[in-house]
Amino acid sequence: MASKDIRVGLLAYGAIGDEHNTAIKATAGMTLSAVCDTKPERLEAALKISPDAKTFADAHQMLQSGEIDLVVVSTPPNSHYSWAKEALNRGLHVMLEKPMALTAEQCDELMALARSKDLLLVVYQNRRYDLDFLTMKHLIDSKQIGDVFHYESFVGGYSKPCSYWHSDAEVSGGAIFDWGSHFIDQIMSIVDSDVDFVSGLNQKRVWDHVTNADHAQVNINFKDGLQAVFINSDLAAARKPKFYVLGTQGAIIGNWDESGDGSVADLPAIISLHRPDGTSEVIKHISIEPYSFYASLVARINDGTAMSIVAEQSRDVVAIMQAAEESALSNGKPVTPILLRA
Repeated sequence: MASKDIRVGLLAYGAIGDEHNTAIKATAGMTLSAVCDTKPERLEAALKISPDAKTFADAHQMLQSGEIDLVVVSTPPNSHYSWAKEALNRGLHVMLEKPMALTAEQCDELMALARSKDLLLVVYQNRRYDLDFLTMKHLIDSKQIGDVFHYESFVGGYSKPCSYWHSDAEVSGGAIFDWGSHFIDQIMSIVDSDVDFVSGLNQKRVWDHVTNADHAQVNINFKDGLQAVFINSDLAAARKPKFYVLGTQGAIIGNWDESGDGSVADLPAIISLHRPDGTSEVIKHISIEPYSFYASLVARINDGTAMSIVAEQSRDVVAIMQAAEESALSNGKPVTPILLRA
């Protein structure tokens, strides 16, 4: 191993463990040095990809082992703050799964701690690299639909939620936090306007075996009049498009690709561009270099190269979701979040 290689430790090896493991293995300047999980079968799965990694059943032991430079925290959201804080205090760079934490105040504390120790703190906003989103963003950035004034994103269907932590509001932060961490981040990376206020609604009507809302909606009103809407629903017998974007010179629709055998949420949406004259065309997904997020991590840690995803952005997403949850408690009354974004 070259001396400049960043030694990575994976804290928890759940559903996304193989994805991180494979990406680290494929990225020059990184190596998986350690992995921690309480389940032996997960450690065995990690070693199939990176057989030289050291395994730990105790996260505190891994963090203080001296074996790693960067820790990837993939524990449930309500523990992100505490694990990131311990890792930063031990002099480790930190990459967190979404969301960064469950309150903006916790995010602010973590960012201040990282700055004080000259360490990297970043959230793996992997949905910024989705091919459907990048294709849509290119169309918007290149003004192919003029000026955007209405943006909707949706995820869900009509199905019984799982009983895992994703459906436990105390652990996940709730339905708004679960998928909103992805979709609201996408909204904020497309819309270059100041947020005026946020409203949120949580509806609990059918699924009593879990504590997440059955249907959740977030409205973000920007000061220039643009409105963005995000919906996460387990009660949508008729599924809305993943994306529905209106501009002054056209529209973009992202329809779910239902051609595969797995979950439609895992497949890129079919992006179509609609023109004012009634014509439309399906747009081929743009291509990107695989594992570019991980390459940017290496460049940031080794050379100080700025990343396109920064902690302040992820913190503002948390602040918007927190405001939406506060609004939902008063049946959708507007709440203005305190954002770092100018």
